[in-house]
Amino acid sequence: MKVWVIYKRELKAYFLSPMAYVLLGFFLLLSGYFFSTFILSTQYAMMSPILGNMLMAFMFISPILTMRLLAEEMKTGTDQLLMTSPITTTDIVVGKFLAALTVYLLGLVITFLYPIYLKLFGSPDMGPIITGYIGMLLAGAAFIAVGLFASSLTENQMIAGVIGFALLLIFWIINWLGDAFQGKAKQIVESISLLQRLDSFQKGILSVNDIVFFLSFIVFFVFVSIMVVDKRRWS
Repeated sequence: MKVWVIYKRELKAYFLSPMAYVLLGFFLLLSGYFFSTFILSTQYAMMSPILGNMLMAFMFISPILTMRLLAEEMKTGTDQLLMTSPITTTDIVVGKFLAALTVYLLGLVITFLYPIYLKLFGSPDMGPIITGYIGMLLAGAAFIAVGLFASSLTENQMIAGVIGFALLLIFWIINWLGDAFQGKAKQIVESISLLQRLDSFQKGILSVNDIVFFLSFIVFFVFVSIMVVDKRRWS
């Protein structure tokens, strides 16, 4: 598959540079801090508050992880080589998305040592922990999709990072604006809030509506990224 070619290329680029190691190290450092301080201060064998803080940390990290994906290609001119090759735009964008998602997944898998520790030395309720990690996976993938879209808009990596973070912040806090609306408008505003959609996962509930929302959110931003790159390809 041509997607696999792009995927391997991008994953190799991440780990041949300090970026993946620095970002993963920073994410794990913050995660470890959140875990240790919460457990030591409360003595509660639970992960929900920790996972919430970890996801907030990744919201700051993900724009840095994704800002180079398409912007760097445009700046160096290698996007023209890719676009004149037999590889389709969809292959390029999806391959890059999957590579960034793999880096995030690696960090997420390592943090699963925390619930294992709780299981060994306590009696945690594993239901909310498992659903919480599923929510983390879906929300993290959504963050990456938004960052990928931001990277498709400009050849300047810093600008791409700022745009990505601004979009994520809007989707994260938009439910706070719900009180300013009434009726249907209030429901619409709250329904597109990433923070609101994570609530059921943290409570140990797998809501089909929330899963479909995250998957649709991811597909939408990946699709729009493909459209932006495709437009440039044929312009």
